Amino acid sequence: MLYLSEMLIQHHELQSFDELITLLEKTKQESNERFFRIDVKPQFGDTPDNWEDRLEAAFY
Repeated sequence: MLYLSEMLIQHHELQSFDELITLLEKTKQESNERFFRIDVKPQFGDTPDNWEDRLEAAFY
């Protein structure tokens, strides 16, 4: 299972929500993870109101 909090800890270089989306799409392609857990809210200045939907769409 892929956890959002682990991604954010491992990739502290991320500067925006769009960079997070790109990383999530890339991680999904390169891994065998079938499940994604959103366990924290990303604290980027550009995090949209529908951030959970966007993260789920990028993973699935």
